[in-house]
Amino acid sequence: MKLNKTKIGLIAILVAIILAIGLFGSGCVSGMAPIGWSGGTVANDILYVGSNEGRLVALNLADDSRQWSDKLKVAAQTGLFGCSASSFGCGTGTSNVVIYGTPVVSGDLVYIAGYNGKIYAYKTENLNTQRWVYPRDSYLEPFVGGLVIAQGKLFIGCSDGKVYSFDAVTGDKIAEFKTGDKIWGTPTVDGDTLYIGSFDKKLYALSTDTLKLKWEYAAEGSIISTPLVNEGIVYFGSFDRNLYAVGAADGSLKWKFMAKSWFWAQPQIVDGTVYAGCLDGFVYALKAGTGEKIADFNLGSAVSSQPVIVNNYIVFASSKGIIYKIDTGTRQITQLADLKMNVDGPLAAYQGIIYIHPQGLILQRVNIDTGAVLPDISLQS
Repeated sequence: MKLNKTKIGLIAILVAIILAIGLFGSGCVSGMAPIGWSGGTVANDILYVGSNEGRLVALNLADDSRQWSDKLKVAAQTGLFGCSASSFGCGTGTSNVVIYGTPVVSGDLVYIAGYNGKIYAYKTENLNTQRWVYPRDSYLEPFVGGLVIAQGKLFIGCSDGKVYSFDAVTGDKIAEFKTGDKIWGTPTVDGDTLYIGSFDKKLYALSTDTLKLKWEYAAEGSIISTPLVNEGIVYFGSFDRNLYAVGAADGSLKWKFMAKSWFWAQPQIVDGTVYAGCLDGFVYALKAGTGEKIADFNLGSAVSSQPVIVNNYIVFASSKGIIYKIDTGTRQITQLADLKMNVDGPLAAYQGIIYIHPQGLILQRVNIDTGAVLPDISLQS
């Protein structure tokens, strides 16, 4: 029996609530396994991804050879709100550090942040060679959002509610900015401004030099969607079911569009059209200038995974692991593959292949032209 839109929306909200309780609940949630949803980053024909073993993995896309870092160290102290800092939930007995953020690469260094509250820098040619770790002898609160590198600095938001900047070479902390609540999202840097949302329902625009506040915009719900900046407008989703467009210079509202559930994933924009996946199971195509809906696409289950743009296609994954491509010219949607595995993390693309890190120790691959599911790649050391 097919579910109607209202039921799909309610289920998406329920899933998101369970997700939120499992990650930051006031107590432990028995039986919930750590998940992690690190996406992949490609640099110099190497794909870097955080595995569910709690390791940074480098995959040579030319010959499928791999190297692994040592396991990230588990925090000795109790984690956020009484749960182990290495665990998405409690009562599982796992010692793996969950990794949510996607690695970033700059020069000969690759960086990753763990749910144990540490940031790691490794040499790209040998993941057993650690350049630095921050903090060295203690732990911050868990990192859920990913790192961004710009102007020789690393930027990240933490569940302690702070935005941090670091020297990318040395790992020395440069500045910090305190928001009103925890931060799950990954920041976006455009020029000399960093944009990031917080659970305090605000989007912040900060100076990349000092992290001093330029402006803030108050939404009606928490913000974990990674902002998208395009032609002077910042697009971001909220847990109030709205997708917002505000002026990049001053935070003035341009428009907002309400769906049936939360916007979790970063939107994308192609030829003046914003494509935004939502936890109500739909992808919405909106006019970038006005927010007017052009079309919507029913993916059948929540969309929390960040899409990728490949040529004239934008590729989405539903939470049930069905991969779709939307032709941005004709706005025709095509199902590419059904992985039959849960997908929460961002997609990566390289030379016509979509790389998906589902809930497990594998990397799935799908050919964007044919929809062929290629042999998966083990991420287990």
